[in-house]
Amino acid sequence: MVSRGPADAARKPERTVHVGDGVAWLQSAELGEHDAIVTSLPDHSEVPALGVPGWAAWFEDVVALACSRTHPNAVSVFYQTDVKHEGRWIDKAALVHAGARRSAVSCLWHKIVCRVPPGHTTFGRPAYAHLLCFSRELRVDPGRSTPDVIPVPGQMSWARAMPSAACEAVCRFLLQQTPCRRVIDPFCGHGSILVAANAAGMDAVGVELSAKRAKRARESGGASP
Repeated sequence: MVSRGPADAARKPERTVHVGDGVAWLQSAELGEHDAIVTSLPDHSEVPALGVPGWAAWFEDVVALACSRTHPNAVSVFYQTDVKHEGRWIDKAALVHAGARRSAVSCLWHKIVCRVPPGHTTFGRPAYAHLLCFSRELRVDPGRSTPDVIPVPGQMSWARAMPSAACEAVCRFLLQQTPCRRVIDPFCGHGSILVAANAAGMDAVGVELSAKRAKRARESGGASP
């Protein structure tokens, strides 16, 4: 688990989950230096009306939007798992990089999260996922680098969740190497990163289109109402 400092332990972190469109919320959000966006964008199967090419263009647009709304000294973090469509891989990390370049941000790190133990065969989705961090002004001291591979995913609240080990790694990085003390997830699902942020002493804000998932995200881990 992520260690909490004395100031963090002295107060109960807050969690707010809105039911609504994450893109619309991002477009109107006022985010400051203490706000980090940590999210996983929907797969093409969740927006079938767009078709794969339309979804890919939408995906890049949303990454560009998220990076542009993030304060120059804060970070945007994306957890994405590639998928296979009609026998061809869709590289979501490439889509993230393409969107990020449009917002003139730099990649601080790109980690691989093992979804199953190395050496196992998986079908439909690869055995790993991408965890990428971007910022406009913030830079990471090479002497404070962290492992590029997260070998054990930890717990997952559902198949599309960000694994607990990845959530904890992100929260640890935020606390130790950034000014960010609130986590924003505009596509929060069941709220895995929100739970981890609260456990680390940080406030969290989620947005979720599904009222059922939003309720789960609001209640997971015993968050304050």
